[in-house]
Amino acid sequence: MAYKKTEQYDEAVTSGLITNYKSVLDLLGEDAQREGLIKTPERIAKAMQYLTQGYQLDPVEILNSARFNENVSEMVIVRDIELYSMCEHHMLPFFGKAHIAYIPNGWITGLSKLARVVDVISRRLQVQERLTTQIVDAIKTSLEPHGVAVVIEAQHLCMMMRGVQKQNSITTTSAFSGQFEHVATRSEFLRLISKRRE
Repeated sequence: MAYKKTEQYDEAVTSGLITNYKSVLDLLGEDAQREGLIKTPERIAKAMQYLTQGYQLDPVEILNSARFNENVSEMVIVRDIELYSMCEHHMLPFFGKAHIAYIPNGWITGLSKLARVVDVISRRLQVQERLTTQIVDAIKTSLEPHGVAVVIEAQHLCMMMRGVQKQNSITTTSAFSGQFEHVATRSEFLRLISKRRE
């Protein structure tokens, strides 16, 4: 049996992107018809749809799909969530890790849903600052917790491959709400996510 991909793509969007990427290759001085590039416009068209599929998904709905009533009020932390996104300024990737905490107020969500929310919001054209606050906002809307904290540490290829070409810089952004606006709670969260596995 022949290998068959099962991914789904919008045919009209794919067709339009293929046409435009062929033009891009030609404008850059390449020959879009040479062997190595014949299928490149189609590959990019599908890759870009995959990398921006977050526009089609609602992070609040994802959290609500595994929302459970629990009488707990201790901090819940999921750290080192891998993320991959696209900088909206240069459409180059940035990647790193997100650390999320919330203090339940009668509701919790499946831990994997927090990671999925990071994926959904990351798979849009983004800036790291907005990505951080959008994760906080989604959790606040769904769970109405006592507080939410998000820290993201990422490397940006727009800084590494072009412009200043700084290979080792890491950008850190944070957003806090509710009880995490208090110094003691925020400090506990930051201490816990900074602990390294032994």
